Amino acid sequence: MKCPYCGYLESKVIDSRPSDSGDLIRRRRECLKCTQRTTTYEKIEEIPITVIKKNNQREPFDRGKIRDGLLRATVKRQVPTDTLEQVITDIETELRNQFKNEVNSRAIGDMVLERLRDIDKVAYVRFASVYREFQDVDEFTDELGRLQKAFSRVHSTS
Repeated sequence: MKCPYCGYLESKVIDSRPSDSGDLIRRRRECLKCTQRTTTYEKIEEIPITVIKKNNQREPFDRGKIRDGLLRATVKRQVPTDTLEQVITDIETELRNQFKNEVNSRAIGDMVLERLRDIDKVAYVRFASVYREFQDVDEFTDELGRLQKAFSRVHSTS
């Protein structure tokens, strides 16, 4: 680490601790030449996730797009924003744990639906109607039927 005061290339670590958020390591360093102290932060370099859209265009993974979709689906529903943020974090963590640099947008949509089904049925149907591009009432009704069957299976085994 180059000293910002004298340019010397060697320093010693005096103190090291995780940041408040837990995703950084804060280090206090002392230059071995001029003894000035500095603080550095280390973060794990994450490989960016690329999303392959329906039209085969590629774009960087964007938590904000998932958040926007979830917020639209949960308008006037009693779903805390903390719950939505946790859904986004869970999805991003799952994608990173798969060690894939590219993911299909359909896979992300399916992950959102899977989680919404357990959080709020109305939000699930709202999200599904946009995500799956329902063209008519029959498609909407079919999805409601699938949701009802899944709900009945879960509650009949409990």
